[in-house]
Amino acid sequence: MKTYFKIPLLLLITLFVLQGCQDNDDVAAPATLEIQDFVWKGMNQYYLWTDEVANLDETRFADQASLNNFLKDFDSPENLFAALRVDANKDRFSWIVDDYLELEGQFQGTTNNNGVEFGLSRKSTGSSEIFGFVRYIIPGSNAATKDIKRGDVFTAVNGTPLTVSNYQSLLFGANNDYTLNMADISGGAFVPNGKNIALTKTVLTENPILVNKVITSGSHKIGYLMYNAFTANFDTKLNEAFGSLKAQGITELVLDLRYNGGGSVQTATRLASMITGQFTGKVFAKQQWNKEINDYFERESPESIINIFTDKIGNTPINSLNLTKVYILTSNSSASASELVINGLKPHINVIQIGDVTVGKNVGSVTLYDSPGFGPDNRNPKHRYAMQPIVLKIVNSVGFGDYQNGLQPDFPQKENVSTMGVLGDVNEPLLKTAIAKITGTGRVSTQKQRADYEDFSSSQAVNGLNQMYIEKAPEGLLKALE
Repeated sequence: MKTYFKIPLLLLITLFVLQGCQDNDDVAAPATLEIQDFVWKGMNQYYLWTDEVANLDETRFADQASLNNFLKDFDSPENLFAALRVDANKDRFSWIVDDYLELEGQFQGTTNNNGVEFGLSRKSTGSSEIFGFVRYIIPGSNAATKDIKRGDVFTAVNGTPLTVSNYQSLLFGANNDYTLNMADISGGAFVPNGKNIALTKTVLTENPILVNKVITSGSHKIGYLMYNAFTANFDTKLNEAFGSLKAQGITELVLDLRYNGGGSVQTATRLASMITGQFTGKVFAKQQWNKEINDYFERESPESIINIFTDKIGNTPINSLNLTKVYILTSNSSASASELVINGLKPHINVIQIGDVTVGKNVGSVTLYDSPGFGPDNRNPKHRYAMQPIVLKIVNSVGFGDYQNGLQPDFPQKENVSTMGVLGDVNEPLLKTAIAKITGTGRVSTQKQRADYEDFSSSQAVNGLNQMYIEKAPEGLLKALE
């Protein structure tokens, strides 16, 4: 196979860089195509499904001039990126941004946010009319100062009723200020209650640990941790939360991931290590890249694409609970790194999943920048485009990772808008089921419980936060690309 743009990795490792790239890489793309050139070359190198996209094939373009002629047909990087993706049913999660600073902020838990995290549902099956319901309020946010709480319902924004065609512009548009028009549900009807909540979006960093407490029930000391994002810069805080649970001598753990759309693979590995502790050095998960990259790692550095249980964060010991069973609460918003924790733990300990079927995101991405090695160093200063393409599938230690249709709960239970309860309260429906299962003091139904309204979307999903990513490509690969 003749390679013009994807330099053979072994040649790079053995220092034949100049010989390998002199034929074509000394011919630069014109300034008008710089970003498109970055998009194609990044996708050509990293995309998980390169072998299924004809325009990413190695023999597709004879030289840079031929590639340039192809790139000229796309008037924006976004259109090119879309054209280079496989079928949308297979790749639901790759994306591109025109400002990587905003993307980096999201991965650190920093967004432009008023603090209301909400779900959206249709008013009736198939209806174009939708309503929002508050899932939780972010502490320290603008909403935290207002009279709005979990379970509250809104049907309009600035007096305009919400529909499937206008909700994005009303709730997620450029305007930082809007007013939610609240309503009550009575006999299936949505009745405006005259309450209007004016909100302002600000730059907000969310601590993903929303609730951390111990519930005593008879001889059981049950730790309850609601964790809403795998945000790497909060790993130390997560470890401290586990340290608190450990110091209080918990005997069981309920991990609430119902609103957790995912995040860092490294953080997921650390969380699994906090739950356990007896598997340090053993395989938690394995990464499967496209054929060329995977073949390279299998030959040169197989450990680079294996995530192992660990006992440290840097030099800090992990506070491990050494549990052999964990109870995990899920919803149809639980995705990616949340699913990785469930799937990665299953070969090692007993995982009891309570709630709804998860999203089914068994693939991960990495941020690609317009730089010589596609990493964050030496970025092209002329623009801020970056890509977040799917680059790997992830499986557990026994090779299972085919949960693209979601992970099925052991005890199905959907969250009802009308009976949401208070998070962390023993009577909150999902937590109540978990406690009953732990203590054996309550009857647990194995019948699927239906939600009272058809789910439509959520604030996390629209904001693009259903992600599973690695912080950077494994070291061996980045060095090979430099």
